[in-house]
Amino acid sequence: MNLINFENISLGFGGDLLLDEVNFRIKDNERIGLIGRNGMGKTSLMKLINGDLTEDSGIVSRQQGLRIAYLPQEVPQELSGTIYEIVKNGLADMVFDWSEEEMEWQSDLLVQKTLSRMQLLPEMDFDVLSAGMKRRVLLAKGLVAQPQLLLLDEPTNHLDIQSILWLEDFLLRWNGSLIFVTHDRVFLQKLTTRIVELDRGKIFDWDCDYPTFLLRKEAYLNAEQTQNALFDRKLAQEEQWIRKGIEARRTRNEGRVRALQKLREIRKERREKPGKVNLQIQEARKSGKLVIEAEDVSFGYSDQLIIRDFSFILQRGDKLGIVGPNGSGKTTLVNLLIGNLKPLKGLIQFGTNLEWVYFDQLRSQLDENQTLYENVAQGRDTIAINGQNRNVYGYLEDFLFTKERVHAPIHVLSGGERNRLLLARLFTMPANLLILDEPTNDLDLETLELLENLLLDFKGTFILVSHDRAFLNNLVTSTLVLEGDGLVREYIGGYDDWYQQSQEIMNKTNLDSETSNLSNKNLTTSEIGIPKKLNFMQKKKLQEELEQLPGKIELLESEYQQTIQKMSSSEFYNQDEKAITETASRLKWIEDEIAHTYQRWQDVEHLLADNEN
Repeated sequence: MNLINFENISLGFGGDLLLDEVNFRIKDNERIGLIGRNGMGKTSLMKLINGDLTEDSGIVSRQQGLRIAYLPQEVPQELSGTIYEIVKNGLADMVFDWSEEEMEWQSDLLVQKTLSRMQLLPEMDFDVLSAGMKRRVLLAKGLVAQPQLLLLDEPTNHLDIQSILWLEDFLLRWNGSLIFVTHDRVFLQKLTTRIVELDRGKIFDWDCDYPTFLLRKEAYLNAEQTQNALFDRKLAQEEQWIRKGIEARRTRNEGRVRALQKLREIRKERREKPGKVNLQIQEARKSGKLVIEAEDVSFGYSDQLIIRDFSFILQRGDKLGIVGPNGSGKTTLVNLLIGNLKPLKGLIQFGTNLEWVYFDQLRSQLDENQTLYENVAQGRDTIAINGQNRNVYGYLEDFLFTKERVHAPIHVLSGGERNRLLLARLFTMPANLLILDEPTNDLDLETLELLENLLLDFKGTFILVSHDRAFLNNLVTSTLVLEGDGLVREYIGGYDDWYQQSQEIMNKTNLDSETSNLSNKNLTTSEIGIPKKLNFMQKKKLQEELEQLPGKIELLESEYQQTIQKMSSSEFYNQDEKAITETASRLKWIEDEIAHTYQRWQDVEHLLADNEN
């Protein structure tokens, strides 16, 4: 069933059309990843779907009574009040078939169910929440009216990794249609059932997941390039013929002249693929082998300790990632490492010949009172890039800023354009150490991948704060994780490596706990972990347990599926809040118990295998 149907829709705001007679359908129960370069009109398309914009021409048909919820990129500044009040406002414009007497308690019931489902406390003040929690409240505000279509514009921006994982899990279980814009490649890969791309005024519907899209897109671009080259060759031949025809006018073929005019019109209407950002880092002379050394460093404010007893060595060529929950102190740690903050205890030493640039996630290095040109030129007409003088206009064109736009104030720029401008400013400075605090926010996928390739080729050292799992996996050689209570732990590798190692640590902790429990039951500690020789009765007991574990897992997984199915029904939320909360808690317990039982199965198998002889 089609929820929305676009027929020959055009939309523009001067210049090239953002949508040029496009046709597009949104069906029931699908998850659409909307992608495209910055400035191609993704947000405008979302607003058009939501009814916030009106098409210039064409017909938009919506299913009668269709309920849509839209979560924009930025959190509205004017929002205030308790979480309960803000979420309840999501019902303000909705029409329900309720009597006046039913309205208040039905509304309250919907709000309470939504807050429970989203794990939000109703009485908390919105103003004190982190950026990630504010976005969760806005999502709850959209979901409270039980929409059939959910529109999310960059939903992972400013979320930490744990929040992104929660959102992924929630959306995978959400029963409805979803369209979302994101630069997070892992998020795209996990959620999409269909990729829709906006490119030069047209919509390309790939109807596949993200990995398949990448393969098909590459093949399409190669075919387009070949087709355009053949067309241009044909046009050049005809242009050459017409010039000769002028010299011998009597021999001209009028039909061929009309065909040439048609070719010219087609070529004039062709919208070329936009140029790519041309990123270059000015690499300074090599730093010393030691870049930064922290020894027993602690830092905090008043009675809150943010970093505790932290020791670490960063050497030339290291690619360091930093991750942790929002508010855990990632930016504080960076500022300690580069000397912007002084530790309360301990010592930080810097190596020789260090030249660094710092990409601030708040982009505070950009002067709002200056134009794009002034922010980058800083009083110069030319910039030396790796030994070559570059005109400032030409340099800015490398970052996709046209000559017509470089004298505009920067407050007109989008988030992605501001990120590109800050990169343009920073890369005018030689560096052998890059400090990048959330550089991927608001960048389109193509620019993000270009930045990724640039950093892969960078010969110096960098420190990267990011929640982008693919970016971390592809770039960093080690990861610092802020684990709470001031603890900072180093893991070798990127996000996936950290996740695997942290799971192993957690499993070992659980195993140690289980060993202690078994010991209290008068069983020897050799029954799990690294064993001593087991006697006959111990082996028999473990063998019996091993035979029972598959059946236990089967029962748990069956209950898990039944619970998921129950919670997916709208009727489930007609119960009282206590029943809903108990079921949600039971589901979480089942998930943990399944993971624990699988681990136990593996441990017992290893234990018996080690005691075969």
